[in-house]
Amino acid sequence: MKYAGMPMGMWALFHRSFREKLVSVCGFSQTAAAETEKKALPRYKEIIASLPEFEKGDRFKMNIVNCAMLAAFYLSMERKPTVEQMTEYYRAAMMITPMKLFCRMAGKQKFSKKDVQGMEATAALNAADRNPYSWNMELLPYPDGSGYEARFSKCGICTLMRELGIFEIVPAMCALDYAMSEAGGASDFVRRYTLASGGPYCDCGYKKKARIETC
Repeated sequence: MKYAGMPMGMWALFHRSFREKLVSVCGFSQTAAAETEKKALPRYKEIIASLPEFEKGDRFKMNIVNCAMLAAFYLSMERKPTVEQMTEYYRAAMMITPMKLFCRMAGKQKFSKKDVQGMEATAALNAADRNPYSWNMELLPYPDGSGYEARFSKCGICTLMRELGIFEIVPAMCALDYAMSEAGGASDFVRRYTLASGGPYCDCGYKKKARIETC
């Protein structure tokens, strides 16, 4: 995968928050945080260069780029935080104003015909059959019409983190699904299993938020 394009743009957007949250969430000194960021950029470029290009229509390229950024920072830390700290760190680093706006815009389209068609196309693509750093997904609408579940049998984040030897922090990334759904404002996120915790699959359930009727 080329660094120019989305990976470069994501670094430009998030590197400052990834550095700052090392201080406010993980207790790093300003000097240690700056040194970690300095080491993380070449690691990030190296990880990105090791990845294949994603197929046109594969909506999960951003997910693996975000994974590469978190991995690069974690591998560059002199002191490794706990998984619990990494969970809060990743949430805080990612949920900056542009990301919240992105989620809000996506929330306005949630459960629309366009949204469902996009999910159906993603399920049909089965991109992980050809790219181990992508995902395979089933779309399972709830019978009562209250939303749908995206059920993943293959996960690119799990593949990459295993290869990098830091599989233990995958749950930190899984937890971001809750924050993104909350920021979208249209759905309640529900989950029973993750592949990272040894589950049979990853289930991402999106339940329509109940509308409050007003007189």
